[in-house]
Amino acid sequence: MQQHVGFAVNEANLAYSLRDRVNQTNDFVKTLLVIAGPTAVGKTALCVRLAKSLQTDVVSADSRQLYRELTIGTAKPTPDEMEGVRHHFINSHSITDAVNAGRYERECLAVLADLFQQKDVVILSGGTGLYINAVCFGLDDMPTVDPLLREHLLSRFQNEGLSLLQEELRLLDPVYAETADLQNPIRVTRALEVCLSTGQPYSSFRRRQTTKRPFHPIMIALDRPRDELYARIDARMDAMLAAGLIDEVQSLAPYRDLPALQTVGYQEIFPYLDGTYDYDEMVRLLKRNSRRYAKRQLTWFRNQGNYTWVAPDDEEKILSCMM
Repeated sequence: MQQHVGFAVNEANLAYSLRDRVNQTNDFVKTLLVIAGPTAVGKTALCVRLAKSLQTDVVSADSRQLYRELTIGTAKPTPDEMEGVRHHFINSHSITDAVNAGRYERECLAVLADLFQQKDVVILSGGTGLYINAVCFGLDDMPTVDPLLREHLLSRFQNEGLSLLQEELRLLDPVYAETADLQNPIRVTRALEVCLSTGQPYSSFRRRQTTKRPFHPIMIALDRPRDELYARIDARMDAMLAAGLIDEVQSLAPYRDLPALQTVGYQEIFPYLDGTYDYDEMVRLLKRNSRRYAKRQLTWFRNQGNYTWVAPDDEEKILSCMM
């Protein structure tokens, strides 16, 4: 109870601090509170508490939770977990209507513009670092790629598999390969397109310029002790399976080649349904790949260099970063 009292006191101080924040034209600058972090770290619960206190909305920056058909495998927050707090980009699109970082940037900025007409602070939360960067800083100006090269790489993926493309990317751009989701063939082939067409690493084109935004981003990243985080990931996967994850994936079999399904939590189950391996192996891969995904997310956010790292229950520290 004492923690909530302190939270309210800090909230009052925060209101004055936010009103004093102005830009060079003396206009009030809105605040985008970014709550980032790896899967299963506890972003949803924290954001709901913050949103209730700040009387604002949560905008999801998760590249999978925006798809209506992907529920269990994306650990999408339930209505009970959202506790009446309005969440944007949850169930907002269909897997047949693919969203990339550029489209997300445009649509998210439009939503933020609308929200900031009524609110001084909005929360942006998720684990997709590229989406967060697109909204806060803009996307990089990537070189144009020959469509024939793109077709060639997609053909190689279909005929040779993903592993050879992953190895080639590791050789051409080890910096990007360290943090990229290498299980996502779209991201792997896109990076290879740039490497092969320019002779330069894909990572060398990223974050060269920052686009000015009409809001001030405050970047917070959540972390837990590694063994605790991994235990939460394993427990979440057990809960997903108990909730019917296999049935969800089976219902999506006609769409298994779509980009939205080329992701952890789905790719491991399709081979099980095909009879490639047994149930125990499927569970092992689900948990292992989810832990690896969380590790890549942590590496990404740490490499950005602009995040303040906070424990998921340290609301006081988050508020102090906003003052």
